[in-house]
Amino acid sequence: MSDTDSDENLRLTLSPPGRRGYERPQGSQNSNEDSERRNIRSRQSSMDRSTSTSFRQKEDWITPPYPWSTDRRAVIHSLDWLTNCGITRIQGGVICKRCDGSHMVEVDVQISFLQLNSYFLAHRDTLHDRAPKCWTAPRLLDCSICHQNDCVKPVIDTKKRNINWLFLVLTQTLGLCTLDQLKYFCKHTRRHRTGAKDRVLYLTYVGLLKQLNPAGSYE
Repeated sequence: MSDTDSDENLRLTLSPPGRRGYERPQGSQNSNEDSERRNIRSRQSSMDRSTSTSFRQKEDWITPPYPWSTDRRAVIHSLDWLTNCGITRIQGGVICKRCDGSHMVEVDVQISFLQLNSYFLAHRDTLHDRAPKCWTAPRLLDCSICHQNDCVKPVIDTKKRNINWLFLVLTQTLGLCTLDQLKYFCKHTRRHRTGAKDRVLYLTYVGLLKQLNPAGSYE
């Protein structure tokens, strides 16, 4: 055999590593790939949780829709804060069911709060965590335009973040809110929000009373 034939046979026999001369064990390859996929999923899950938490925290903050509102959804300032800031009267938009006239109504904060607070404390033990009829079907305000009684209802903003909670609670017209709007309040104030409307309405009243007077005994 010539030297040329010997060299040719040698090249055919010695295949380069990683091709026909060497193959990675199938089990080891799958194991590494599975491990890498798990690591990728773990990193993605961690990023998703971080993004979700950041998004929720961002969504909790809003531009206060009223001077008596805080920068948190469904949270109003306390009576002490309002007094210190010289806010003794607040207002809300209303519309008459009889004449369709719309205007603004002013409410004295201290007087309206004392009336609501006295009623709640006097009847708390008999309410059994349910809103009474005077809250579920509240008496409407009187109209200063057509001078009819029990016909003026508050205008409740379609955007829940802009609802005038203080005006509604001081006029005791929270019962005009939908169940969905009341659940929104309870959601963003970390309150139980399942059950019938009279239950959720009761919790909304209690929550707002507590915001106005944090030291009060309402629960």
